[in-house]
Amino acid sequence: MRFRKKPVVIDAVEWDGSDEAHDQVEMWAADTDCCLALQSGCLFIDTLEGEMRADRGDWIIRGVKGEIYPCKPDIFEATYEIAE
Repeated sequence: MRFRKKPVVIDAVEWDGSDEAHDQVEMWAADTDCCLALQSGCLFIDTLEGEMRADRGDWIIRGVKGEIYPCKPDIFEATYEIAE
């Protein structure tokens, strides 16, 4: 059997190491149990699958249940498009 992913709208910010990107992710994490750590320009995010690392250029996604996780740019581009 084959399946198609249901269309969902997510919030995302490109991780560029800037204060703006960091503030956005911290705002999303404020109402969750998510723990964030910044180290040498990388963002480490505690997820349900364990700690994940976001490098500059990666996208940080806030999912439909408020979960926060990084996504590599090529996967993000293949999976998501701008919602109106």
